[in-house]
Amino acid sequence: MASSNGGDHQRFMDSLTAFTREHRAKHWEGTFAEFLDQIVSPQPQLATRTSHQYVWDMLKWMQRKESVEAEDGEFRLFSHELFGMDEPLRRIVDYFKAASAGSEVGRRLLLLLGPPSGGKSSLVILLKRGLEEYSHTEEGAVYALKGSPLHENPLNLVPYSLRPEFRETYGVDIQGDLSPYCRAILDEEYEGDFMRYPVERIFLSEASRVGVGTYAPHDPTTADIADLVGSVDLSKVSEYGDEGDPRAWSWSGAVYSASRGLLEMIEILKVKREFLYLLLTLTQEKNIKVSRFPLIHVDETILAHTNLAEFRKFLQEKENEALLDRMVIVQVPYTLNYRDEARIYRKLIAQAPTFREVHLDPHALEVAAVFAVLSRLKPSEREDLDLSKKLRLYAGEDVEGHSQNEVERIRHEHEDEGLSGVSPRFVVNALSNAISRSEVHSLTSMEVLVTLKDAIENDARIEPKQKRHWVDFLVTTRKDFYNHWVKEDVHKALFVSFEEESQNLLDKYLDEVEAMLDNREVEDPITGEARQPDERFLRSVEEKINISDAGKQTFRQEVVRKAMVAYKNGEKFTLDSHARLKEAMERYLFEERRDVLRLVTSVARPDEEAREKIAAVEERLISEYGYDRHSAREALNYVTTLMSQE
Repeated sequence: MASSNGGDHQRFMDSLTAFTREHRAKHWEGTFAEFLDQIVSPQPQLATRTSHQYVWDMLKWMQRKESVEAEDGEFRLFSHELFGMDEPLRRIVDYFKAASAGSEVGRRLLLLLGPPSGGKSSLVILLKRGLEEYSHTEEGAVYALKGSPLHENPLNLVPYSLRPEFRETYGVDIQGDLSPYCRAILDEEYEGDFMRYPVERIFLSEASRVGVGTYAPHDPTTADIADLVGSVDLSKVSEYGDEGDPRAWSWSGAVYSASRGLLEMIEILKVKREFLYLLLTLTQEKNIKVSRFPLIHVDETILAHTNLAEFRKFLQEKENEALLDRMVIVQVPYTLNYRDEARIYRKLIAQAPTFREVHLDPHALEVAAVFAVLSRLKPSEREDLDLSKKLRLYAGEDVEGHSQNEVERIRHEHEDEGLSGVSPRFVVNALSNAISRSEVHSLTSMEVLVTLKDAIENDARIEPKQKRHWVDFLVTTRKDFYNHWVKEDVHKALFVSFEEESQNLLDKYLDEVEAMLDNREVEDPITGEARQPDERFLRSVEEKINISDAGKQTFRQEVVRKAMVAYKNGEKFTLDSHARLKEAMERYLFEERRDVLRLVTSVARPDEEAREKIAAVEERLISEYGYDRHSAREALNYVTTLMSQE
């Protein structure tokens, strides 16, 4: 253990060193003349990036940094932080790609819409952190007029009459105007000589209010628009003698702090309409109007998010139609893949000290995830596709009579699927309560299901009808998923040669199926005599996964087709090559060994041999399948109970 920890320590030290080397940002300061010569001349494109272009460049940098680009070229961002959010992330990437190219999309406010605890805030936080980190790299360098409250681009100093010549010289356009504040500084302190105006490199930071900002309306009724655009600073009026002097204005508004970067608007639809018009005008025209001053150019990306209740209320007001036309709405639903859902729980509980000393059995988070996803699904139009089958399809598993090619069409049956149901926060809260009550520092899957049932029944916010539905989903989770998982674990732990037996059984099934489809005899491995294919054996395997007599031919042809593809690719057709057939083999073997298992786990015959076998099974469950002593014994007892009921 010590050597392992030592290796982890060294790897982390290497990561810190590499990070420091990559982010060893060069601080730069000079006059505008030096800025043109040293910064703009070598890379004019980087000096004229808009906020959308900057975010897009950051996303591409993140892609390279994570080294997770898929074979199809799609982005796979934040793969270690966000799970089951591929589609919303793809749409966000598409938005920034189009906006950076100068399309009209860049004149639209980006609104994330989804249920609570669905990952909207986490996504925005990661984007903001990405911007902060990117600004410390050489390719992410940002320069601004020194002392500007808007961190404005130094190129805004170039007079309009000289901008055509600038374009001819450097091949890029300048998009922006000097702020009233910097214009006053230019006139008063530098006598209009913009070549002497000081420029510095800046680093985006929300804590320092540079290029990253957040606005959250605590009380929409009393919210002051000054929180966004500032107001007169009375303490400076006496110094400058005029309320209209831009230096006597408080430039502390969220709009200014986010200039050149990104402004997050939390629960945006709760704010007053005048706030929305200001933000949408800022997005579309890149400027805002403040009393006493002409239009102020501000370049920033506004990323807002809200929940469904607020959005539906917003839709009901007819006067909001014009505002909706100026938004790009990206839905961020709950994930419908229970494996991704379980990864979300894993991430959340890893951050909680309560969970660090508690053992979770290998299916504890998966059963919670199955329950949560079942609550989010809507019945399919196809009668042969119940919610359990639908859940398996969404997780990429094989389901009889359905293929993965259908998933996209099935998703489109209900466009709002995933926008309601159990939230990750509800599940993690329930798990936390169970942990706090546990005296053995161990939590089993059955205890998780019981805990969730208690949480549902004791939550006054949930309507009685919905409570009944959710409890039914817990029953489905236990019967259709957990029972199979735990029986498989115990069976494997009892029979060490399980994998080999299963593979031999698979080979036998393939031989029999191929002979059946080719209408030929097979050679009996024991007698050596030719005989007809063993239809009885084939059906006994297929019935374990509910393959009907009418559907057996289609199923067999599909198995042989997959086996042929594997053979052509030079691969061995194994249990993992066909999930449904693997399940059938495991169930077949389990049924064959049922009497042995019942004998071993029977409390009515606690002889020495039985105790030794039980102890061996427990040890194998612990050493190979992720159980601890408490959960291994509970699993054995549960499986024994299941078998007595069959």
